Amino acid sequence: MNVRNCKRCGKIFNYVSGQPICNDCKKEMEDIFQMVKEYISEHGSASVHDVSKECEVDEGQIRQWVREERLVFSDAGPSGIVCESCGEPISTGRYCNKCKGNLINSLNGAVKKPEAPAQQKKERESPRMRFLDNK
Repeated sequence: MNVRNCKRCGKIFNYVSGQPICNDCKKEMEDIFQMVKEYISEHGSASVHDVSKECEVDEGQIRQWVREERLVFSDAGPSGIVCESCGEPISTGRYCNKCKGNLINSLNGAVKKPEAPAQQKKERESPRMRFLDNK
């Protein structure tokens, strides 16, 4: 059993996985997330700063939800979210589509693909049955 203190409220809880916060704080964070999500859907052109100010949520938490692709801004431009690789404005995630494609191609190139076994031609010497030696 892994017992920890909640990072938000300090209460002791049984930690299983994920963020080190208790179930009460997880529920509270989910409620805040839903409020932020509704605000973004109603105010599509809002920036991260605007959402943070109006919903009274830390900008870092909003950016975390965007990186996790839980939040999507309608416009890539004014939200303030940029690709971690090239700096191009994006609406969700960590990378733009171009950088995602480059990353996938480089990962695919790094993994050695198994070679197909060479097919051998079966020669028909005779129609007789063959046995393997059992040693």
